[in-house]
This record gives sequence, structure tokens and C-alpha cells, in this order.
Amino acid sequence: MSALYRQYHGPLLAFVVRLTAGDRQWAEDVVQETMIRAWRSSDQLDPGASSLMPWLATVARRIVIDERRRRDARPKESGDGPLESVPMPDEMEGLLHQVVVSEALQALSPAHREILNETILRDRSVNEAAEVLGIPVGTVKSRVYYAVRALRIALEERGVTA
Repeated sequence: MSALYRQYHGPLLAFVVRLTAGDRQWAEDVVQETMIRAWRSSDQLDPGASSLMPWLATVARRIVIDERRRRDARPKESGDGPLESVPMPDEMEGLLHQVVVSEALQALSPAHREILNETILRDRSVNEAAEVLGIPVGTVKSRVYYAVRALRIALEERGVTA
């Protein structure tokens, strides 16, 4: 194996440097991988062959092609900059709106909270809400109207405007 390395390292490296467009570090890695594969396949290599360079060159070329395909399959990296520069959505605003709406709902009467819970939060129709609550459809309609109106006033008192 060491004789193989001494004999073919220089010519193989020169060949691979051309394949890697002058990237010597990548070429060294490819030559090393090629030699490892030659060592693993030593029982299949013909010791009587005049040169193993064609076999080594083919293996090296395939390694370079595979690496290029692997690099092309991955998304490009954005750089070495810290992740602090990546914009992240600020969820604090949404959380504050939830707290304000929750407080405004608590300011409503129990009947208004109940009707908004059934019609808006549980997405029930007026008829379904009337059936669940056991009250007439007309009462559901008027409670929804006055509950939404009271909620709007409670939200405006807390600084929320539409």
C-alpha cells in the first residue's frame, strides 16, 4: 500500500487538483479517500497491470462528482454571521393582545361571555347556540349584538381600536 501511495500520490493529486478547480485541500481529501478505497479493494486490483492510474483516476473522479452533487443538493449556507441577525417574529405583541382581550372578556357579564363563547369561540350558529344554552333564538341574537358592543367598549377602554 505504501508503494502504491508513493508511486501514484503525485500524479493523482495533480489530476484531482484540476478536477476540483484548484482547491488543493479538497483534492488532498479526494486523494486520501481514493487511496483508502484502493486499500479496501486491494484484492480486486490487478498487480500485473502496467498502471493503476486509470482505476485510481476513475475512483477519484467519481468521488469529486459525488461531492459536487452532495453540495448542490444542500441549500446554500447563509454565512458565518451570528443568528442574532436573522429576523424573528416578535410574539410579545400577540401575547399582549391576548391578555387585553381576556381582561375585556372578564369585564363582560356572565351571560355575554357565555354567548360569545358559544357563537364566536366555539363557532356555533345562532340556532346551535340557542339549543345548547336552552334559550330562544331571538335572545341569542340580541345577546350577541349587545355582547359584541360591550366587548368593543371594554377593548376601547383598554386602548384597543379597530
